[in-house]
Amino acid sequence: MRLTTVLRDEVFGKISNRVRGIVIYKLSPYEQRAFAGFLKNGIPNTVRRVAENLPYLVPFVFINYFIYSEAEKEYKRLMRKNPADYENEE
Repeated sequence: MRLTTVLRDEVFGKISNRVRGIVIYKLSPYEQRAFAGFLKNGIPNTVRRVAENLPYLVPFVFINYFIYSEAEKEYKRLMRKNPADYENEE
């Protein structure tokens, strides 16, 4: 370790971060604002993106719902007993 790094009050772990011609900026996680602009930009952006994709999604949702409901009706119809099979029983 060179004496100049000690005189500059640098930490031992930061000695190797110095590369000639490359500047590295770091921001402490405690200084970052994770939810900066969430209400102002995030929610409107989400609404816009969902609205853009609705024309592609809605037809498939309706088609799948129709297929599902018709399949459920047919399943319930097939699971019913036929009353004609039990006419002669007492």
